[in-house]
Amino acid sequence: MIEAEEENTINILNIEQDKTNQSKEVMVARSNIPVFQKSLADNYMLLKKIYGAPFIKPEISNEEKTFLNKHDFNPLEFSTIKQINEELSILKKWSDSREKELINASEKIFSIRIKELKNIIASKYVQISNEIYNGYKALERYLEEISKY
Repeated sequence: MIEAEEENTINILNIEQDKTNQSKEVMVARSNIPVFQKSLADNYMLLKKIYGAPFIKPEISNEEKTFLNKHDFNPLEFSTIKQINEELSILKKWSDSREKELINASEKIFSIRIKELKNIIASKYVQISNEIYNGYKALERYLEEISKY
């Protein structure tokens, strides 16, 4: 009986933590958004509204995986909501930078993230069944928040 109560408490805590993390992504989304991110979000949301879900399953290349690793970004399917929220904040800072290299890296990483998201949605997320790694939900919610569609 006590074990069941502890398990229910843990599940409730996980749900509350998930809600808190999702509200953080909304706050991240409402701060100044780079134009490049808005245009990709609009494109993604428009395709989602027309087709319901991505109809192609784009794979990221080894070069793109290496690029993400170079900048210490995990693959999207191995990312938590908290990690994605932090990454989005970093990408926004890089977009506001005066260094062209950081701006280009931000745009490329965001493009890769959209590609990964399309892949996860198109494959119905069968690669990992762990509830911890649901950062893709945060990214999709961010796109919904910043898109005008």
